[in-house]
Amino acid sequence: MEFIENIWNEIVGFFGVRQFLEILTTGSYEKFLTYDGIVSLIIPIIPLLIFLELILGLVYKKPQTKVYKVIFLIYLFNRIVGRFIAFGVVTLCIGFLEPYSILKTEMTWYWFIYGYVIWEFAHFIYHFLAHKVRLFWCLHATHHSPEEMNLSVTHAHFFLEAPYADFIRTSICIVMGINPVLLFTIMFIDGTYGAFIHVGENLVKDARFGFLNKIILTPSHHRVHHAKNPLYIDTNYCNLLNFWDRIFGTYQEEDPTLEIQYGVTRPIKSGNFIDVYFGEIINLGKDVLKAPGVINKFKYIFYPPGWNHDGNHKTAKLIRADYLAKN
Repeated sequence: MEFIENIWNEIVGFFGVRQFLEILTTGSYEKFLTYDGIVSLIIPIIPLLIFLELILGLVYKKPQTKVYKVIFLIYLFNRIVGRFIAFGVVTLCIGFLEPYSILKTEMTWYWFIYGYVIWEFAHFIYHFLAHKVRLFWCLHATHHSPEEMNLSVTHAHFFLEAPYADFIRTSICIVMGINPVLLFTIMFIDGTYGAFIHVGENLVKDARFGFLNKIILTPSHHRVHHAKNPLYIDTNYCNLLNFWDRIFGTYQEEDPTLEIQYGVTRPIKSGNFIDVYFGEIINLGKDVLKAPGVINKFKYIFYPPGWNHDGNHKTAKLIRADYLAKN
C-alpha cells in the first residue's frame, strides 16, 4: 500500500497538481483567484504538454523513444540525488548577500521590469559560462545530449547544474537589489517559459511565432541553441528577453533552409544513461590525466570545450568562425 502511495505521490508531483487537487478537495474555489491559486493552475501546464507531445509523437509515428527513455532515467536519478540542493543554494545566497544589495526593490511593475532585465543578464552569464568553461560544460552537457527536441528535454540536467546556475543567478540578482519575493516570482515565470521553449515539432511545427520572433526568445531560437550545426553552435543564451544575446553578439535566428541537428559534437551513445549523464566528466578526466604538466591540466578544466594542448583546437568559436568564413 505504501509503495502505491509513493508512486501516486511521484505522479502528482511530476504533473504539479498537488496544490490544484487540494483546492478542489476543500471546495474553496475562490483560492484560484489568489497568487497561490494561479500558480496551481500554471504549474501543471508543462507536464501536461509533455504528455500530449508524447501522445502526438505516437500518432505521428515520431515517438522519439530513445530520448524519453534516457530523460526518464535522468529525472528519476535527479529526484533521488539532488532534490533539495538548488533550493538550499538560493536560500544561502539570499541570506548572505542581501545585506550587500546596492539598492532596494519592491513588488511594483517598474521594479518587476528592472528585476527581469537583471535576471536575464544573470541567466546569460551562467549560460555563457556553461558553454565556455569545460568544467561547467560537464554539468550542462547532459541538457544538450538529446538528439531530438521535445518538452521532456527540460528535465535533462546533471544534478549539480541547478546549484551552480542558481548560485550565479541569485548572487547577481540579490547584489543588484532584487527583493527575494520579487526574485521568486521572476524565477517561477522564467522557469515556466524556460520549460516551454523546449517544445518539439510534434506539438509546434513552426516555433518562430511570427513577429514575436523579433521581440522575445521563441522556441525557434532555443532549437537553434540546442543545435550542433556550425552556424548555430553556442548561440542564443537568453531565456525570454533576447536583447542580451544581441548586445553580446550571440544572437542567431533559425534558417528555415537548414535542417537542425540536435545533440553535442562528440560521438555519443544517446540511448545510454551513463554516456549521456557522465560522459563529459569521464572525457574531461581522461584529458586531464594525459595532459603534460600542471598548467595544461588546469587549462583542460577551465578553457573552452574543444581546447587541446597540442594546438589542434576544436572549440565552438573556431568551428562557427570557420563556417561563417566559408559561407
